[in-house]
Amino acid sequence: MILVLYATATSANNRGIMSHTESTVAESESGQRLDRYLAGNMRDISRSTLQRLIRKGHVTVGERVITQPSYRIRSNQRVSCLLPEEEGLVPKAIDLDILYEDDFIVVINKQPGLIVHPGAGQNAPTLVEGLLVNRDLPIDDDPTRPGIVHRLDKDTSGTIVVAKTAEAMHSLKEQFAARTVHKLYIAKVEGSVNEEEGMIDAPIGRDPANPRRMAINPQGRSAQTEFRVLKRSTDSSLLMVHLRTGRTHQIRIHMRYINHSIIGDMLYGHAGTRLMLHAWRLEFTHPQTGEYMSFSAPVPPEFAIPQEISLDDMANDLHF
Repeated sequence: MILVLYATATSANNRGIMSHTESTVAESESGQRLDRYLAGNMRDISRSTLQRLIRKGHVTVGERVITQPSYRIRSNQRVSCLLPEEEGLVPKAIDLDILYEDDFIVVINKQPGLIVHPGAGQNAPTLVEGLLVNRDLPIDDDPTRPGIVHRLDKDTSGTIVVAKTAEAMHSLKEQFAARTVHKLYIAKVEGSVNEEEGMIDAPIGRDPANPRRMAINPQGRSAQTEFRVLKRSTDSSLLMVHLRTGRTHQIRIHMRYINHSIIGDMLYGHAGTRLMLHAWRLEFTHPQTGEYMSFSAPVPPEFAIPQEISLDDMANDLHF
């Protein structure tokens, strides 16, 4: 029987993950590619991850180390796979606002200040570590990002979906890549935006002067952001924003580009109580059932949405 690797609980003193798996090729499996055979037996590890392990020499067939994912296996061969030690994730109990959950996905209303997944130089509990307390999440290429198919910046609040199976993870990643996932944000920006609505089309890339920042860059990746003004005053404007693309810091960069930085954006504007950016609505096709699903995270009171404004009606009128 093949062991299945999940990002699961490990102790603080034993953070590594090490598994050794063995199986015997059945007659019906003879002639398969090695990577396809492993993927069929280890369904919670992506094929791309298994291909990487093969190329790194972690898979043997019989007594021979095989480094070609396309290698054809034969019946009765013994296949061994070493899942190497990785920096383990320690589940940490944190309060999570779950909007929806089933066996395949979990949708969370992320609070501002919560980091989605572990990274260099930070030790605070993350959304991923909070989910791992009571759940198993599938690992893809990066063991520090189990189940993650998209992300929100630390200081952005709102809706995020996390996959609970490898199949769901693959489906959702494909949907994001195909731009069939719809994302609507609420943003409060500096100054009075004159236009009622508009589209910002400007490529985004790394800021050559500061690698921590992104910037408008002619050599960057194409990026399009649509917006409509919900309310304006002399010193601020409340916007509904639709992302046509999903570049890092896209809304923050594009708002700065039109001289209306998001309030509280200390990286691209001015410091404030919080970054006034909220991922309000997320729509996608359920990876298992095929049902089109829509989730909305309540807008925090600090955004002060006027009572006479219906965000649902506004979203329907926009035809994004």
